[in-house]
Amino acid sequence: MNILWLQAAGCGGCTMSLLCAEDPNLLDLFEGAGIDFLWHPALSRETGEEVRALLAAVEAGEIALDVLAIEGAIARGPRGTGRFQMLAGTGRSMLDWLRALAPRAAHVVAVGTCATYGGVTSAGGNPSDAVGVQYDGALPGGALPPEFRGRAGLPVINVAGCPTHPGWVTETLLLLAAGALGAKDLDALGRPLFYAQHLVHHGCPKNEFYEYKASAEVLSEQGCMMENLGCIGTQAVGDCNIRPWNGEGSCTRGNYPCINCTAPEFEEPRHPFTETPKIGGIPVGLPTDMPKAWFMALASLSKAATPARIARNATADRVEVTPTLRKPKGRR
Repeated sequence: MNILWLQAAGCGGCTMSLLCAEDPNLLDLFEGAGIDFLWHPALSRETGEEVRALLAAVEAGEIALDVLAIEGAIARGPRGTGRFQMLAGTGRSMLDWLRALAPRAAHVVAVGTCATYGGVTSAGGNPSDAVGVQYDGALPGGALPPEFRGRAGLPVINVAGCPTHPGWVTETLLLLAAGALGAKDLDALGRPLFYAQHLVHHGCPKNEFYEYKASAEVLSEQGCMMENLGCIGTQAVGDCNIRPWNGEGSCTRGNYPCINCTAPEFEEPRHPFTETPKIGGIPVGLPTDMPKAWFMALASLSKAATPARIARNATADRVEVTPTLRKPKGRR
C-alpha cells in the first residue's frame, strides 16, 4: 500500500506526533506491513521537480494511489479559490490538488482535527475560510462534498485529535492495508471506532477523585478537574488514558483538563479551556449519557461519603495522606 501525504494549513504537529510511534518505530512498522510513502514532506528526500512530476503522474493515473493522507485544514479563501495556500512550485492551490487527487485515491485519510473538521486553523473568525477535508466543523461538506467516496467506497476517514495519537494513525493505515476497515468501523463523524468507542475518562488516573466528586480547585492539584477546571473527558472520545503517548503521557496525567480535541469545534468552546461553565452552581458539561438529575443526586451522595484521604489529596499537588494500612483478618 502506498501513501501520498500532503501538509495543508496547520502546525505540522500531527507529523511530529506520528514520529513518536514506538515499539516498533514508524519506519520499521510500515516496512513490516508493506506500507510505503510515495512522498511525505518531512520524511522524503524528493523535492522540487521530482515532487511535481510525482504529483502529475498520480493525477494522470500513471501511478496508482492507495491512500491520500491530508494533514492540516484546507483554506478555501479568498472567495473559494483556495489561493491563500498554494502548493509551492506548482502554481496551484492545496484545495485544487486535493480535489484533483482525492478521486484517484482508494482511501482519503484526514490526519488531525484541523484536517478532519477545521480545528484550530479555523478558529478566531476563520479569515482563510479553513475547513476540514469533508467536514466544516460538525457539518458534512468541507473541501470535499458530503457524498464523496474514495475508490474503495469509504468516505474520508477522520483520524481526529490535536495532535492525533501516533497509534491512531498507524492502526488506521494498518487496517486499511489489511482490508479490515469498513464503513461499520467508523462512527457518525467518520472517526475509527477502535479509538472513538472509548472515552478519555476511561483509564484516567483521577478516576478515584471523580467517583467521590473530590475536585481540584486550581491547576496542578490532584483532584478531578471536571467541576472547576473545564475537563470534559467524560464526553470526549479517545483512548488517550488507555494507551498514553510514549507509554506515559496524556493531558489528564499531566494535570491538564481534557478539552475534547477529537471533536468538531473544540477550538472555540466559548469559555476558557480551564474553566467549567456553570448554571446555578451546576456544571454544564455533565456526562452526555446520564440524566442530569441522576448525576446530581449521585454527586451529592458521593461528596457526603468522600474519605478524608481523598478530600485532602484532591486539593494538594502531591499525595499528603496515604491509604490506610489494614491488618489481615484472623491475625492478632
